[in-house]
Amino acid sequence: MAAATAVVVRQGNDQFRGLFSDTWSVTCTLDAGSLVDGAGETETIAVPGVVLGDIVLGFSFGVDKAAVVCHAYVSAANVVTLRLQNESGGTVDLASTTVKVVVGRLV
Repeated sequence: MAAATAVVVRQGNDQFRGLFSDTWSVTCTLDAGSLVDGAGETETIAVPGVVLGDIVLGFSFGVDKAAVVCHAYVSAANVVTLRLQNESGGTVDLASTTVKVVVGRLV
């Protein structure tokens, strides 16, 4: 398991007033390992203030994920987890990239 680096977090609910009591906009650098077909990897991002029950509204990678399936979720207090699973039929080594994640806490 690896951890994301160069993490920048912006906390505030100004764009979603009435729906979310708080939101986090996260930008980080991620350098996932090489994955053979069918293999997966779990990456973590330290996000101060998130708790279990908060929702990952969306995420994006700055590179083509090349048939790597990704899921993002709050896995513990202060931690967002990205699960990467290679379903391409071959080995994939994603380049180091910027990942953006948006997390919300429902009212």
